[in-house]
Amino acid sequence: MKRAPRKLLDVNEATFDTKNASALCLKCRGAKRLCGKDRCPIMVKLYSQKKTRPLIDGTSLHGATPPSVFVGRYGYPKVSVGPMVPPVHGDTSMVDTPELWRGKSIDDIVDFRMKLVRGKYRTPVDDFSGKIVDYTREIGLAARSVDTELTFTKRPRGSIALYDSVQPHGPSGSIKKVWVENPSVDRQVEKAFYDGDLKARDAVLELYNSDVLVSRIQKAFSVGAFGIEDNRRFVPTRWSITAVDSTIGNELKGRVKRYPYINECRVYETYSLDNRWLVVMYPASYEYELIEAWFPNTTWNPSGRRIVIFGDHEFYDGRTSYASIGGCYYAARLATAEALNRERRQAGIIVLRETHPGYIMPVGVWNVRENVRAALQSDPHRFDTLQGALGYVEGVMDIPLHRWIETSELLQSRLFQRRLDDYLEP
Repeated sequence: MKRAPRKLLDVNEATFDTKNASALCLKCRGAKRLCGKDRCPIMVKLYSQKKTRPLIDGTSLHGATPPSVFVGRYGYPKVSVGPMVPPVHGDTSMVDTPELWRGKSIDDIVDFRMKLVRGKYRTPVDDFSGKIVDYTREIGLAARSVDTELTFTKRPRGSIALYDSVQPHGPSGSIKKVWVENPSVDRQVEKAFYDGDLKARDAVLELYNSDVLVSRIQKAFSVGAFGIEDNRRFVPTRWSITAVDSTIGNELKGRVKRYPYINECRVYETYSLDNRWLVVMYPASYEYELIEAWFPNTTWNPSGRRIVIFGDHEFYDGRTSYASIGGCYYAARLATAEALNRERRQAGIIVLRETHPGYIMPVGVWNVRENVRAALQSDPHRFDTLQGALGYVEGVMDIPLHRWIETSELLQSRLFQRRLDDYLEP
């Protein structure tokens, strides 16, 4: 695999100050890169908006939803639900199938996501009555793009919405009416939908085991398609993404714990969107950790002078609290457990993510899941010892090895704690 060029950075030179951010932007005007980013995120969003705005010139919008739905979380248990529709006809599935986005640039992703106009209709999460709600749920179950017409109370407004957990989308507006062509529903999803005695967890796992895309399961989960009939609810999109990743990951790691250990240390790697990913595996009972390092002038460290590095972990017995890293933790855990289950082996796993300034805006948790998946589908570098694997990490990552070790609970446990094996005679 061709290795991306290393970006060496003296963190002491990072001088971007949030108090003077507006003045700095005015001085720069997207041309001088004074914030340290490779490209100006404001200009990327502006160019995408300019392309889309002429296509949304009134209170009506007709297009083919990929299919795509969005369930908000503000005001829970009364939330905004509705389809997301681009002013484009034909097959628009690429716009909301993150499993297909590997290799796309941030500009590509922003371009086609900015075309998605979000319709909003306020409803209690347990109220599935009314045409707008019915149509939203039908779209959430659809297998292919669906011709849809939205009528808004006012012309959709707003800039591109960016979240760490969900994919970006374009402007939004309150829905007055919805028309949807008869959608083609995935038969397996439809079967789970009509089974009012099937628990949501079981529905998710049955669909995953039937090779239904994770992103499709997440949409159906979000519109309350699964679970005991009387307990069904709309689930905010960002919650549904993590819930599905966590449910599948928990099931897979349970299987993995029954398999024999791998017999070597491995390092898998990939590079995408100015993120470098390394996955370290070593012979051990199942344990998992994700550590992220954000350079100054990246999305979640925009004004820092130092690299921010943090992580979350679990040992064999798992964890009882929600990971502070958020949805990324569960997305990467799913991908790693998936790979071990495929191989029918057990291992200790540490995922290292190094995020450089080219990652100018968040694009969603899919970025973690799909890149870790991609890394684990490549041929690994193999080593006889964990020290050998860490030597490779030191040679590839820009951040010194000791910083990773200081942050890693799993590495400190492996390197510095005596184990029962240490006392056994050779």
